[in-house]
Amino acid sequence: MKATVLKFGGSSFLRSGDYSRVASHIAERLACGASKIVAVVSAMSGTTDNLKATVLDVNGQASPSNLDATLATGEMLSTCFLEAAISRLGIRVTSMCGYTLGIRTNSDFGRASIEDVNPKPLLAALQQNDVVIAAGAQAIDQAGKLTMLGRNSSDLTAVVIASVLGSEDCEIYSDVPGVFTADPYCIPVARLIPKIAYSAIGQMSRYGAKVLHYRAVRHAEQHGVTIICKSLRNDKETIGTRVSRNGENTHSVVLARGATLLHFASVAERDEACSLLERIEVSGISIDQDGTAYICLTSDADFAVQQLRSAGSVPISHQSSSLITEVGGCVPRVYLESDDDRAIALARRIHHRLFHERDHDDFSWSGKNPR
Repeated sequence: MKATVLKFGGSSFLRSGDYSRVASHIAERLACGASKIVAVVSAMSGTTDNLKATVLDVNGQASPSNLDATLATGEMLSTCFLEAAISRLGIRVTSMCGYTLGIRTNSDFGRASIEDVNPKPLLAALQQNDVVIAAGAQAIDQAGKLTMLGRNSSDLTAVVIASVLGSEDCEIYSDVPGVFTADPYCIPVARLIPKIAYSAIGQMSRYGAKVLHYRAVRHAEQHGVTIICKSLRNDKETIGTRVSRNGENTHSVVLARGATLLHFASVAERDEACSLLERIEVSGISIDQDGTAYICLTSDADFAVQQLRSAGSVPISHQSSSLITEVGGCVPRVYLESDDDRAIALARRIHHRLFHERDHDDFSWSGKNPR
């Protein structure tokens, strides 16, 4: 059964009224010809961090499975709120969470890997409803326990659903209307990229760009799903970037603030740790600076450190840092800065060097800087 797959990130739900706004947009899509819609949702902005802080306040040594079950409730709440908003419009709607979606994973709590997908529960729900709302970023393991696919991984849920339903594309809504040559909140002159190749956005995501989850990009490429990056700003839909095999391989500057920097005793120990991370599909970036061997993690840091310690590969120390990466050449050029303002200034200088002689896109960015 063909269905339109839409994913709405946490920035789509800053306040309770935003669920009605998204519901109205879904109703418009149905009125314009979409016969069935699957809406994948993230937790309301800030909810996941609050849930994590609360459970760790209750028990600072809460088990990884306990943490996953706790964090998953954020997306579950979003599905319930959006279902309420859509049903108010008289549309046949239901919601599904990790227990019922049919996605099964291994038992690597914190950042589980998908092992198989059974589309039957979702297809049955679509038979009975015009809209199915799916909780993003969660699934169950083979024992039936809730697992999380990692932070910000609702994109992956949406792409997986699109692939099993045979949809040609998957629409991702966020607070920015597409992929830019840099984070437009930090570099307002960043250019919108109308079309980008999987390989290019995959590399950007690996080095810390938050616009798309890197495993979602990988899955989309493997299954031929085009990702369309959009936003809903002032109740108007803005279509920004198409991610496909035929897109551009463009230069960009990626700024990953709050990255985790692991310091190892030797290059050999660092390389061994990198190999382990690669086997469990965690993106670890090797950096040698001033004779010191580092791994930089831009996502899933808690899970990665836990896995390394379990394997006996213990870093000497870890700290927070900002990673600035110039992407698009043969080999990405990476820089580390401990100070946020210096990191932003460096990213701006690199972007100016790459693009100052080129005409800017007509798109005018006017987003509010969260800093």
